[in-house]
Order: sequence, then C-alpha cells, then structure tokens
Amino acid sequence: MQGSTTTRVTVEECLSMQDGSTVELRGWVANKSDIGSLAFILLRDGSNYIQLVGKKGTSSDDVMRVMKDVSIESAVVVRGTLRSDARALNGKELLVRDIEVIARAEEPWPINKSTVRSASFLYDNRHLSIRGMKSSSIMRIRSELIKAAFDFFYERGFTFITAPSIVSAAVEGGATLFEFDYFGKRVYLTQSAQFYEEAAICSFGRVFTMQPAFRAEKSKTPKHLTEFVMIEAEVAFNTQEDNMRLQEEFLTYVCNRVAEKRRREFDTLGRKIRPVERPFPRVRYDEVRDTAMKHGIEFEWGEDIPTEAERLVSRMFSQPFFITDYPLSARSFYHMCRDDDPRITLSADLIAPEGFGEIATGGQRIHDYNTLLERIRSSNLPLESFRWYLDLRRYGMPPHAGFGIGVERVLRWLCNLKHIRATSLFPRTITRAYP
Repeated sequence: MQGSTTTRVTVEECLSMQDGSTVELRGWVANKSDIGSLAFILLRDGSNYIQLVGKKGTSSDDVMRVMKDVSIESAVVVRGTLRSDARALNGKELLVRDIEVIARAEEPWPINKSTVRSASFLYDNRHLSIRGMKSSSIMRIRSELIKAAFDFFYERGFTFITAPSIVSAAVEGGATLFEFDYFGKRVYLTQSAQFYEEAAICSFGRVFTMQPAFRAEKSKTPKHLTEFVMIEAEVAFNTQEDNMRLQEEFLTYVCNRVAEKRRREFDTLGRKIRPVERPFPRVRYDEVRDTAMKHGIEFEWGEDIPTEAERLVSRMFSQPFFITDYPLSARSFYHMCRDDDPRITLSADLIAPEGFGEIATGGQRIHDYNTLLERIRSSNLPLESFRWYLDLRRYGMPPHAGFGIGVERVLRWLCNLKHIRATSLFPRTITRAYP
C-alpha cells in the first residue's frame, strides 16, 4: 500500500512491495552499526532479513538514539518507508520513522566472532546459536524436506500412521536399545516403526511414518545421533525391485523440490546442488568388499561394511546409489533371502555420494509364517516378544517391502555439513543431552 497507510507485513512480504510503501515490521536486531549521521540495523523476523536505516535530519533524534543504543537480539517494532538500494542485503531497506524496543536483550550477546569458533560453546548455547543465519538456513531446508516427504506420499495414496515409541521388542540389534523400566516391565525406546507398518499395510495397503527413533550406539562419528527422525514406508505386494524404485522416486522428488524451493538457504551455506537423477547405480556387496580390499580396508565376507569402506566407495559417486545383495549375517532376521542363494538377502542400502554414506536401508520382508518362525529361533530371539509379529503371517500377509530413511542424514548430505548434529535443532549424541 502507498502513502500514509502503514501495513504490518513480514520482511519477506515487504521485499516484493513497491518503493514508497509504508510498513510495520516486527523482529530482532541481528546486527547494527553507525557511521556519522547514519545508523543501520539488520532486522531478522524469521522470514528474512532487511536493513533498517536511520538518517540524521530525516529520522527523529529519538529514533537515532534508540537505533544506536539498542542491544543485539532485542525484539523491536519498526515503522518506515521502503526503498530500493542495490548495496543493501536483498536489495531493499527501510528508512525508519519510528522504532520501539519491545524486549531488550542483555549485553553482551554471547555469540560473537570469538565464541563462534568453538563448536562446544555453540552447542552448549544452542538455544541462542540457532538464531544465526547458517543454523536457521539448515532448519528451513529441513522443514522443506519434511514437507516434500509428506507431499510425495500423500500424492501417491499412502496413509500416514504413527507407531509407539515404547516397544517390547527390537527391530534392529539389541545392543543399541535404550532400555528402561515400564511399571515393572522391561521395555525399550523404538528404533523403527517397521513392525507396526507391516501390521498397518493389511488395512491400508501402503503406509508411511515420520517420527523420532532412538539408537544407544556408542559412536562419535560425524553421522551418528542417539535421537533422530526416520521417514519409513511399507507397501503390500511390493518386491524389493519395487521398493528400490520407490526409494529412487522419493529421493529424486524430495531433493529436487528442496533444491528449487530453498535456493536462498543453499546460497547462504555456499552449497551448489546438482539435480538428482534416476535410475540410481547399483553396486553389489561383493564389489564393495573387493574395492575396499584393494585399498587396504579388510573385512570378512558376511560382516557389515565398515564405515571407512562405505566412505571410500561413496566418494567414487556423484549421485546416490544402492549397495545390494547383503549377506544374511549382516542383516536383521526379518529379511527375505534370494531363492537361488539363501545366504543373500533381498535388501539394499541407499548411499549418498561425496563420502556421506548410508542414508537409507530397505528390503523385502519375510511373509511366510514358518520361515519367519525358523529365522527367529535360529537368531536366538525371544519368541514371546515377537508373537504378535508372527501372528500377522497367519492371517493373509502378502509379500511386502519397505525402507527407512534418516532425515538428518539426507540433510547432512544436501547441506554438505561436516557433522550431523548441525541438522538437528537440539541434537542428542552420546555426549550431549543439554540444552
């Protein structure tokens, strides 16, 4: 709107408004400076940033005093007139007519050029450091990724379900479970919603979840968190081939959507995103092992692929790819095996390129009662804990397949981050449960 009418807008909205528009903005003082007769504030309101300008002789003495005295991260309300300026961030600035401090921040602001060099300090003060431009850009990309994931599944007729976080049986290895007392019973925090998805597909056909998962894995690597968000999908009547195609479609859709919608945030991070293209290359477990051995990384056939071998192979690709044909000894008990070789599972890991490694695991599940019963027994698992899971196979369980993909691992790759903790608003690792 033009003239004397003042319109309350967000910074993002005002950036597309005409010069001369008078607006009211509400936000925080991200930075400030003054030079002679000019005072500058960089205002952040959560939608974007804009430069505020106070000019002696144009702005009142009270406005100039407040702009010079206000502390970093104070919450303010400002009113003024928009004008274009190529030198300003985002090409717009607001000539301030009035400014009011709503909540003054204490001084000094703890996050400065010195303290920002300490990762430990930044994560000890994560409740404050998330206000930074880089951290908020990562979180906006994360938000877009999650929205794209929901859109992908809803557009394809999936039903969203939620599964319990308190469980009595492990989907993955028991050594990585968080165990606690539940009114006199031993229970665990969930590692995966997979078992509950398998129950749900006989009602809905195709389902997905997006919820926290927990792993008590004592690892300090840059790709491990103890609490993270898993996107999981399960589809009745799908084979492992169907399952890998679904993962290709999903990752291509999500990554390309995020790259398109969040260009500004990727620019802030200095990350250039190349389009993700299908189909993804496939590399067999045996090929990965041969490559690793040639580079001095040794592991026995049947063992899981070591992190250093996975990283080595990942650096050989510029696009996501699958590692297929994992031995049963390296997989969980519920995986189906190939008809022509019972040592090999119908499963695969989806690997991010550039050394980032595994982001998803998927496979075809055993749907036959007797086969699953024998697998549970041969794995020395407590039969009673899996009674209901077995029971599904007695009442019309068709062939089915699914996968789980970690939000934080995908985000770490997309944003080119050294450590996965930067992908979480308040990360949880083996050394951090605060704030």
